[in-house]
Amino acid sequence: MAAGISYDDVEVGTELPPQSFPVGRGDLVRYAGASGDFNPIHWNPRFAVEVGLPDVIAHGMFTMAEAVRVVTDWVGDPGAVVEYSVKFTRPVVVPDPEGAVVEVTGKVAQKLDDRRVRVDLHVTCGDAGKVLGVPRAVVQLA
Repeated sequence: MAAGISYDDVEVGTELPPQSFPVGRGDLVRYAGASGDFNPIHWNPRFAVEVGLPDVIAHGMFTMAEAVRVVTDWVGDPGAVVEYSVKFTRPVVVPDPEGAVVEVTGKVAQKLDDRRVRVDLHVTCGDAGKVLGVPRAVVQLA
């Protein structure tokens, strides 16, 4: 059950605090180690360019995980997220050394039964624009 946020106190349209998530090559290496996804498009710029990418790109699941942090930080309990889905629309290109920044905003879009709310996210990265399509989470509130 979510800590601190009551279903009765949340309205449709409630905005979650926006967040920015810097992404560097080191983050991608650490994520590769944790996930076991060592695809060279995530760490080898020569390979990434050879397969048609502009540079190394972040793992899609890494981007997805960073985005949902807006929801888990707002609700205060990662276990309160009972559903989460996205569509991958554009890659997050991570140039070296400057990296990239993923920008995330969220809004309560719907109040559901059983003290749950649906939160819709908007996830962008620089010139790429929207990098996740239809990102939404269902959260169990107190």
